[in-house]
Amino acid sequence: MSRQCELTGTRRQIGHLVSHSNIKTKRTFEPNLVNVSLASEALGQSFKLRITAAALRTVDHRGGLDGYLLKAKEYELSAKAAKIRRALKKKLDTAA
Repeated sequence: MSRQCELTGTRRQIGHLVSHSNIKTKRTFEPNLVNVSLASEALGQSFKLRITAAALRTVDHRGGLDGYLLKAKEYELSAKAAKIRRALKKKLDTAA
């Protein structure tokens, strides 16, 4: 399982651990990933996703999973999230 957010694409970052004597050694900064189930109101279904805590706050701010996916660009999303977005767009286009 990759250490990557399925909504924002945030991955691990590489940097330096700097000691008191200014010796630099490589280290990684891991994203704060959480396993969540997000419900889509339009599709009437819930989806299990592995996203960062920051992305979870953004989903809440944009009005849920549907609002987030409609504002997101498809190339930024994972394959699973892009598939949900396409199904959501299809459902909303047929309803309108």
